[in-house]
Amino acid sequence: MEGIWTTILICAVLAVLCVYAGISYGKKLKSGCCGSGGGGERRVQPSDRDLSHYAFAYQVDIQGMHCKNCATRIENAYNRKEGFWAQVDFKQNRALVRTKRPVSENELRQIVWQAGYSAGSVQPVRR
Repeated sequence: MEGIWTTILICAVLAVLCVYAGISYGKKLKSGCCGSGGGGERRVQPSDRDLSHYAFAYQVDIQGMHCKNCATRIENAYNRKEGFWAQVDFKQNRALVRTKRPVSENELRQIVWQAGYSAGSVQPVRR
C-alpha cells in the first residue's frame, strides 16, 4: 500500500511540472523567447549611416541568441553607441560591427555582455 502512495505522489509532481512547462511554452510562442512581447524588439538605427565614415570593421561571434529579437537587442546595443554601426546575422550567430575609430576586443565583448549575451571570437575584417 505504501508503494501506491509514492507512485501517486510522483505522478502528481510530474503532472504539475507538465502543466507548468505547457504554460511557459505557450507564453514563449505568444511573445517570443525573450519575452519581448508580440511586437518584437524595435530596431535602433545609428545616427550616421554613411558607410564611408566607418573605417574599421570587426566580426563578433555571438553566443546565446535564440531568436530574431535577441539579434535585434544586440544590434541595438551597438547602434546606441556613438560611432558604431552593427548588423547581426541571427542564423550565423555573428555580428558585423563597423566603427569610426579602432576599438578593443574587450570593448566589443563588453557591449555584448551588457546586452545579456556572450561574445565568442572577435576578428578584425579586412576592407
